[in-house]
Formats: sequence, structure tokens, C-alpha cells
Amino acid sequence: MEYHNPVLLPESIENLAINPNGVYIDATFGGGGHSKEILKRLQNGHLYGFDQDDDARQNIPDSKNFTFVHHNFRYIRHFMRYYGVEQVDGILADLGVSSHHFDTPERGFSFRFNAPLDMRMDKKMKLSAATIINTYDEIDLRRIFKEYGEIANAYKLAQIIVREREITPIETTEQLKNIGKRLTNPKTETKYLSQIFQALRIEVNDEMSVLRDFLQAGLAVLKPGGRFVVITYHSLEDRMVKIFFKTGNCSGVVEKDFFGNIKTPFELVHKKAIVPTEEEIEVNNRARSAKLRVASPLNPPQGGLGAVANPIGLHNERRKMI
Repeated sequence: MEYHNPVLLPESIENLAINPNGVYIDATFGGGGHSKEILKRLQNGHLYGFDQDDDARQNIPDSKNFTFVHHNFRYIRHFMRYYGVEQVDGILADLGVSSHHFDTPERGFSFRFNAPLDMRMDKKMKLSAATIINTYDEIDLRRIFKEYGEIANAYKLAQIIVREREITPIETTEQLKNIGKRLTNPKTETKYLSQIFQALRIEVNDEMSVLRDFLQAGLAVLKPGGRFVVITYHSLEDRMVKIFFKTGNCSGVVEKDFFGNIKTPFELVHKKAIVPTEEEIEVNNRARSAKLRVASPLNPPQGGLGAVANPIGLHNERRKMI
């Protein structure tokens, strides 16, 4: 199954600083591109790949060094406890939506196709984009578009959606696309529609809360000196990762010691984000907004993993800094 070329692949693998006998987590397994490169570097080590999407199962590698975990990556702490792993050497997360999802019309992630408004990463989830569009009140719709899509005329967009759905339920990507096109011009149409669809996707999959849980869980399971490697694709994600790596929390609250130095559980491996080269962007357009940040825990997490219930449920010459 075709997914996509992994973005910043050499940079992300290099920054994991892989120990051949270490334990690693690929938090966003997807097409398995990052996992394959990690597995090439393991001898007696082990890799746990997380993905909530059933489609990802088709990409599971045949390796004794790999375990696939069919769950959301917000639960990495629970599952490491479940598998008897106290700490890991490195965690990698590529937060981008795969080309597979955008290119599969029936998943409803893209306005390039006329398809049901879905956007669920986990098909078992009840909340879909159509449910949000047709049941959320105007205030909540406005909040989603403003906060998650950073849409300037979110008020007007929400107002028109509410008015239109009273006439006919908005159930397809084409219907939503036609509404959006009325509120912008041809020069900004693609960007505007992308913002609308991004906002809905984030809400459907609770992406910001999931990322917050994942970052906190990652700190809990990483051993001191391990590597936390995260690739983001939009400003909301990147801001949260940047703040967390700087302060150890997602609220932006900065604690200082007696001498005024920031108290943080991390050492930044790079002070600034790593971004793709012009050459990579030319070959892989989805890399254009990617930013890679890397941090390493300084101290053991307070209390370790704790008691967790059994869950059910590159090279330097290629590196540019920003």
C-alpha cells in the first residue's frame, strides 16, 4: 500500500542516535518508512510501532525486532508498561497526515475528491467531520476554524455553514468545498480550503489533546540521555512541541532556579528546528512545512511509569536550521 516518502528521513534517524541493542518507539508507524530504517540499525534491540489506523497493518515488517501496537500513540506509556518496558532509548513521531490518507477519497481528508466528510484516523471512532459540521453550534464551529485553522473570517464561515445545513445537510467534501470557495478568491482558494479541512481533521481526531498526552508520556518513558524526535507540519503542533521541549510542560509556564536559569527536564539537541533542504522539497512537496525538533531528557522522570492498568483498548551538510 502506497503511503509516502518519509520526510526528513536521514535527519530523524541520525538524531535518534540509535543504539543497536536499544529499545525504540515509532509513534506514527503509518507506511513503515521510518521503522524500516530504524530496524536496519538494530541487532538485539526492539522497536514498537504505534498506529490506530487499520490500514497500517498491511505495512508491518516481518522482523523479530518489531512489535506493532494498534492503538493511538497517546497511550505509549501504558503499552510500554504492558510489555514490561520501563524505559526506552528513543521516540520518533512524524505528525503529518500520510499521502495515503489524502489520496484515498473515501477517507474524506482531501477536497480534491467528492467523498463523504469523514476524516477519522481510527474508523471505529463515532465522531466524523460530517457530524461536526451538522451538529456543532455556530460558536463551536467558529472556535474550531479560528483556533485550529487560523481562519481570519471564521465567524462568517461558521455562520454560512449553519445557514446552509438548515436547508440541506452538509455531508460531502464537495459541499463544504463549495461553501469555502464563496468566502475566498481563486488566488487563495487552495490555502483557505486546506485551513478548513485541517481544522476539522484536528477536531475529529482530537489531535492537540493527543499530542499533549503523547509528549507527557514520552518524557515519562524516555531514559536520561535518550532522544525525543518530533516532526511537525503546522504552527499549532510546532508551538506545543517547542514549548514542551523548553519547559517540560505544554502550558508555557517557565520555572526558574535561584540563579534565574530555566528549570527543564530536557536538553535541546538543537536550539532551532531542522527543516528540509530545497532539494527535498522539490522532490517531496509535502515536506515544505515540516520542522524537526530534538530533545534529550536530563533526569529520570519522577516516579517512573507508575502503576498503569492493562490497556484494552544528516548529515550536517544537508541540515538547515530555522
